[in-house]
Amino acid sequence: MEDYLIRAITTNKEIRALAVNSTKTVEEARKIHNTTPLATAALGRVMSGGLLMGSLVKSGEETSLSIRGDGPIKKILVEANQKGEVRGYVANPKLPLKLTKSKKLDVASAIGKGELVVRKNYFMKEPYEGKVKLISGEIGDDLSYYFTKSEQTPSSVGVGVLVDKDKSVKAAGGFLIQLLPEASDETIDKLENNIGKINSLSRLIEEGTTPEDLLDLLLEGFDYRIMAEKNVEYKCGCNREQVKGVMISLGEDELRETLEEEGKVEIKCHFCKSKYEFNEKEVEEAIKNSNKKQEG
Repeated sequence: MEDYLIRAITTNKEIRALAVNSTKTVEEARKIHNTTPLATAALGRVMSGGLLMGSLVKSGEETSLSIRGDGPIKKILVEANQKGEVRGYVANPKLPLKLTKSKKLDVASAIGKGELVVRKNYFMKEPYEGKVKLISGEIGDDLSYYFTKSEQTPSSVGVGVLVDKDKSVKAAGGFLIQLLPEASDETIDKLENNIGKINSLSRLIEEGTTPEDLLDLLLEGFDYRIMAEKNVEYKCGCNREQVKGVMISLGEDELRETLEEEGKVEIKCHFCKSKYEFNEKEVEEAIKNSNKKQEG
């Protein structure tokens, strides 16, 4: 099955719903970053959440999710857009195995206490940034809290990753359910009951549950229509010019010191591990242009 996402709305216009299968996409991230199972689960959950959130923005816009905690994972950063493209990384990809009492990967303790920052980069507009404290570190609960607290949209987010014995990703995906302004008490009660029946999202996906099947379960008793369907994939849009901007942010002193020691400056993309080399002439030119902009 290819990775894909669907977006739907109930015919009574009281519920917006999205569901995604991101198994291959999360596996691609695991291969790129060579993550251990616990880091894979944490990154994969945030990536699935990013894909769901990225599908709510308009074309040409991008959403980033940044999680910083006091746990050993330190930081997770994910960027996604409306086209179904996502990229991400964890600051510590080599987390040792730690399980909860129920024998599941302990993502919450790996993240610890901290905050979730959501940044939306709008086309021709000032970016929007919302912050909330992490309430559990389980990602799904934290994203649900963000929508309700920061965007005043009552929401339920579920994300899951199942890692196989060989450390590969066996299943990954998620859902996002949002109540629209006219939602009745009857709708809310029925929806809460349906969501409560979902025990293990990753196991459902492993068993072959499609995004359509998942919405059938979540929206049982409601009529709905699918508004959009798109393939999703891990894709990094880095390029030489973009990375040159990152290089300049290192500062003139550090760049000159690196040139003196190495004879070049090498920058590696956090998201895809691509390496970009800049020779002395290119670095000096970049420094010169940067100084001109600052003076201007």
